[in-house]
Amino acid sequence: MSAIQLTNINKFFGEKSSRVHVLHDINFAAEAGQLSLVIGPSGSGKSTFLTIAGGLQTPNSGSVQLDQQPLYDLNTKQRDSLRLNKIGFILQAYNLVPYLTVREQFGLADRVKKHGNLTPAELENLLKQLDITELQHKYPAELSGGQKQRVAIARALYTDPAIILADEPTAALDSARVKEVGRLLADLAQSQNKAIVVVTHDLRLRDYADQIYEILDGQISKTV
Repeated sequence: MSAIQLTNINKFFGEKSSRVHVLHDINFAAEAGQLSLVIGPSGSGKSTFLTIAGGLQTPNSGSVQLDQQPLYDLNTKQRDSLRLNKIGFILQAYNLVPYLTVREQFGLADRVKKHGNLTPAELENLLKQLDITELQHKYPAELSGGQKQRVAIARALYTDPAIILADEPTAALDSARVKEVGRLLADLAQSQNKAIVVVTHDLRLRDYADQIYEILDGQISKTV
């Protein structure tokens, strides 16, 4: 049973002569307990694919199901609730609140999602895994790009989502950190039965994936 499934997804941007067919009849499925990679170069449609999968953007045609629920049959409030409780996003822009310390980022998550988050002990273990324990009292402006990326990963995992959607989560990381994050995501998928979907052009993550899709010019194919 697929945790997330996209069927015949098409997406266009622009109008008339400027109309661009960004995604062409995309079919994709990710299972709980698996780490799925969607690889492709910049401009291939990866980020559009991910935002549609997470309900942040609407396709022109096709359907998205999360845990067997048709996402676009839900009203806006129901979709927001489903995203809050089921999906963790790791985005390229980090989306850290600039006036909150690293520790306070998790406190903000507690205010938005009041139940089901990691326990204090589980959070401390996650911070150790990502080597950011010593950064808890720093503000985003005091962090390097790689540190911000690891904090963003931790914040997404903190709400203990069933589905994790990640956009280039290793873009700012060196090879040693890529291995750590790859192992962490693969272990989380397997040990906690999560469906993790990563869109990336970073081929260093291939070794950790259960299945690999490739997007090229808006068309998707399964390679592994």
